[in-house]
Amino acid sequence: MTLSHDTAGTGPRTVVLLHSGVCDRRMWDGQFQALADAGHHVVRCDLRGFGDSPVDAPHLHADDVRDLLDHLGVERAVLVGSSFGGEVALEHAVRHPDRTEALVLLCAAAPVEHEAGPELRAFCEREDALVEAGDLDAASALNAALWLGPDADDDTRALVHAMQRRAFELQLAAPEEFEPQPSGVTERDLAAITAPALVVTGAHDLPDFRAIGEKTAALLPAARRLTLDWAGHLPALERPEETLRLLTDHLAALAGVTAPAAAGR
Repeated sequence: MTLSHDTAGTGPRTVVLLHSGVCDRRMWDGQFQALADAGHHVVRCDLRGFGDSPVDAPHLHADDVRDLLDHLGVERAVLVGSSFGGEVALEHAVRHPDRTEALVLLCAAAPVEHEAGPELRAFCEREDALVEAGDLDAASALNAALWLGPDADDDTRALVHAMQRRAFELQLAAPEEFEPQPSGVTERDLAAITAPALVVTGAHDLPDFRAIGEKTAALLPAARRLTLDWAGHLPALERPEETLRLLTDHLAALAGVTAPAAAGR
């Protein structure tokens, strides 16, 4: 299956936007077309079990991204991943290093084992209870309340609620044998990633993700670390224009580090 996706722009560098686990490709509305207008070939997709991509077979998300690049005729890409999308980007860099030009990790999750702190454990228990009770609206509201920082407005919270509810519906309808396969990524694998990486965390995010950011940046050989003092867990939705500037500035800086011509289609 080819992931549902949108493309825009015709620049020499391809930028792939990977959404968080409470969202789908709509989370990039504030950056998608603007990045194309800035001279990039931009792709945003729905991973399986999100948005318009059903769960129709056992899968590895990183390999689905590789298959999408093949479908589009793209050799290499900069992967921009938010939360779960950042985890997928790291897995892609491990499994397909020749296809990964660079990484931008926005409050990324960890593809290696992480022991959840008390706040995250309490959230997971509450979410599980609501889902088991069939109250998907309450479970979606719980996610929107936790993951968005103080700058998110009511429309943004409603959008996250809708995207999360859609993900619940798709994933709960899928048979267990179609669940994502474990990637098997280890800390040693992360330490072998040579692609340059920008590791971003939010000052208002859960302590877990700030700790994951510190650990990830320490493991990656070519990482730059940045903390946003205004951000929660989803900066692309909380301050879309500021996140756009962060991405465009970083992509411009990459021009002196990587070779965009080699990343083209």
